[in-house]
Amino acid sequence: MDIQAEKIELVKMLLDTENPKIIESIKKIFKKEASDFWDDLSIEQRKEIENASLEIKNGEVTDYDTFMQKHR
Repeated sequence: MDIQAEKIELVKMLLDTENPKIIESIKKIFKKEASDFWDDLSIEQRKEIENASLEIKNGEVTDYDTFMQKHR
């Protein structure tokens, strides 16, 4: 079955249902799909990512091998 036929079949099932839980579940799926992961992060997580980005831009980085040598 091709994608268009799949979509039509889903629309038919949606139109036939009277179960509000199914409809709400489908809405949540589409909202989740459309959301950006950034919106799911806490303020602290966002700050950490922003700080890490600034460190990278400022050249404050250590390559993997150097880092690992210090911790072996």
